[in-house]
Amino acid sequence: MIKLTEKNPDQAGADLLVYFVPEDDGRKKPACRSAHVVKALQHPWKEGDFSGKEGQVYQFYPADCPKGKDGIRATRALVVGLGTLAEQGGKIREQLRIAGGTATAQARKCKAAKVVAVLPDTPGLAPEDAAECLAEGLILANYLFAKYKKKLARDEEPFLVKNFLISGSEMPAKALRKGMKKGADAALAACVARDMASEPGSSWTPLQFAEYARKLARRTDLQCTVLDKADMKKLGMGGILAVNQGSAIPPKLVILQYRTSKKNPTLMLVGKGLTFDSGGISLKPAAGMEDMKYDMCGGAAVLAAMEAVAREKPANLNIVALVPATDNMSGPAALKPGDIITHYNGATCEVVNTDAEGRLLLADALAYGIKKYNPDAVVDLATLTGAVIVGLGHHMTGLLSNNDNLVEQILAAGELCGEPLWRLPLGTEYTKQLKSEVADMKNIGGKGAGTITAAAFLQEFVGDTPWAHLDIAGTAWNFTEKSYVPPKGPSGIGVRTLLALIRNWQPI
Repeated sequence: MIKLTEKNPDQAGADLLVYFVPEDDGRKKPACRSAHVVKALQHPWKEGDFSGKEGQVYQFYPADCPKGKDGIRATRALVVGLGTLAEQGGKIREQLRIAGGTATAQARKCKAAKVVAVLPDTPGLAPEDAAECLAEGLILANYLFAKYKKKLARDEEPFLVKNFLISGSEMPAKALRKGMKKGADAALAACVARDMASEPGSSWTPLQFAEYARKLARRTDLQCTVLDKADMKKLGMGGILAVNQGSAIPPKLVILQYRTSKKNPTLMLVGKGLTFDSGGISLKPAAGMEDMKYDMCGGAAVLAAMEAVAREKPANLNIVALVPATDNMSGPAALKPGDIITHYNGATCEVVNTDAEGRLLLADALAYGIKKYNPDAVVDLATLTGAVIVGLGHHMTGLLSNNDNLVEQILAAGELCGEPLWRLPLGTEYTKQLKSEVADMKNIGGKGAGTITAAAFLQEFVGDTPWAHLDIAGTAWNFTEKSYVPPKGPSGIGVRTLLALIRNWQPI
């Protein structure tokens, strides 16, 4: 899908040739390596019709332009504005992703099957990193979920770019290939997570989570274990079993392991796999309930990240991933408000609201995984609370943790990949909100600080293990509008953050 070309890009036969130009800073002509493009932009640049602003595009047909020696061979040429290049690496990376996404959107509009994108000069960003980010933007924007669309008008037929080629001119080819591979690995993994989340709850069930993990393990070096309902009963996983009580579909606890050496630290990832959330007895409003098929985006992110891990094979880390999977339905045996359940670690919980079910799943998975695998650090991802949307909108993921070092690494990973996070506090005052008169705790802490009290609940199951919780309820779908993120549907959030964390891991 994406390759490096060392040919003169103007001479590459393509349906679309793309150059990226920074914003006008008083220059008389655009900063572009192609003399032909500079000439074609002469009048638009002078008149202010194209100035290189972020998201700005100018497309022309080289055949209509006077050709000098070795003119542009591509059918179409596109110039995409980068905006004013930032000085900070994270911001430049995001500018390249956005520019790549803009280019892909234009390519899809004009049905360009083969696209050559010329990597721009980015002072302050290494060629490898620039290639990584441009590849991410190009591929992430080349996404479509049309599996169930059977009747389409001709002008509605989906189109995807078949081949991307990146040209780096005089930049080192080895570094560019390495960066492109990293970008492609991350982007394709995020698209896998989008596919999982786009499936309806009737098609993507706990069994599908288990089967996907088993197939992944068969074709890679990963090890897969799936615990079924009988296993959970023996182990005393009262949280997962309670959420599953009203369902006709049995639960699964899906476990994938990537092992290197016993001397290396172990990172444990846990993703909420709630394949559909009706709210149970505490039924959700009908309006928008169809979006509750996305309540498994945490689990999707974890599995998709493990697929990329299996390709990249990091040498310095062991990784264990757990996805507790079920749906939350209101069948005749469903969990009732006021019921008291016992979790894997022996803690009892008064269930005040059956729609606060994700924490019940995660509690068992966290307690079991920490006892079984003794990880050096744990990161969980979950579409856990609507409260995080009230606090942060759809622009940032909520981050809560008991370890500052782990927080710093996750924040840095999010900045690298354009998936920003905001740390929220934890403390005994929030844990007190979970006090129950009849059990060790209750599963909600009242109206105030809903995101924090949900994390405080989870904190009771991790002990002293360095742990971070990512509440992705606001970013897993309807994420900030970007050229490389679908305007509707799942964003694939968390996959690239996890990969960036793993790639740059430092012992806690």
